[in-house]
Amino acid sequence: MANLKNIRDRIKSVKSIQKVTKAMKMVAAAKMRRAQENMEQARPYSSRLTEIIQNLLPDVDRGLLPLLNVREVKRVAYVVVTSDKGLAGSFNFSVLRKSQNEIDELGKENVDVFCIGKKAGDHFKSRRYTIIESHVDFWGDLNFNHAIKIGNGIVSHFLNENVDEIFVVYNKFVNVASQMVLTEQLLPLEYEADDKTVIDRLYEPSKDEIVKSLVPRHLNVQMWKYLLESYASEQAARMVAMENATTNSEDMIKDLTLEFNKVRQATITTEMLEIVSGAEALKG
Repeated sequence: MANLKNIRDRIKSVKSIQKVTKAMKMVAAAKMRRAQENMEQARPYSSRLTEIIQNLLPDVDRGLLPLLNVREVKRVAYVVVTSDKGLAGSFNFSVLRKSQNEIDELGKENVDVFCIGKKAGDHFKSRRYTIIESHVDFWGDLNFNHAIKIGNGIVSHFLNENVDEIFVVYNKFVNVASQMVLTEQLLPLEYEADDKTVIDRLYEPSKDEIVKSLVPRHLNVQMWKYLLESYASEQAARMVAMENATTNSEDMIKDLTLEFNKVRQATITTEMLEIVSGAEALKG
């Protein structure tokens, strides 16, 4: 049976960890609210821009922009969006597992990887995948310029015909308790026809000019969306993980306190029996 000092030290240790998890939960909650606000502000703009381009693409020549060229697929690239830090439940693991499975299906010798976040870089570097770029230490002051910088490197890789398709794997924010891992094709821009009623609109300037102007902007906005969605999901996942850790520590403290009381009671009982036995021995 454990002695009282060891149990007391364990209770003290768990209480110290509990303070840390509570603080991390509060910090993650504050960051998540700001990230969620930014994400919800960007979503309508991104959706509307995508809808406009989807309506215009069928009416323009795909040779208008190199970004629209559909080539025979010989090599592809994956952009994997993770965080720099852990302690966020299955947030990073889910993205890394999905992206690695998809890359392995294609053959890792046929895939280039763009790692966003330290966790992605460490994961694919240790497994000797072909990493083209790795972006870390920017989440703390995330802004649109980061999306432009990261997007420029990815787009250049496609324009230089190093790859023929580019996919992005990221966590989409659903709600505080749920995130969805998605894979989306970033390049080339392809949209399937739908059954919606086609509205004949008059465009000024011409459709070609609008597409030339909007497509580069659209790619930057898409990359900004991926970063915002992932950051909000990370903070939500970390908040839930720290809340679960805090709850678990409370259960541990209760169990250890109960064990402490049992050991103390047993010690007291043993001492009392020894005293009584000694007194009886003296009488005899």
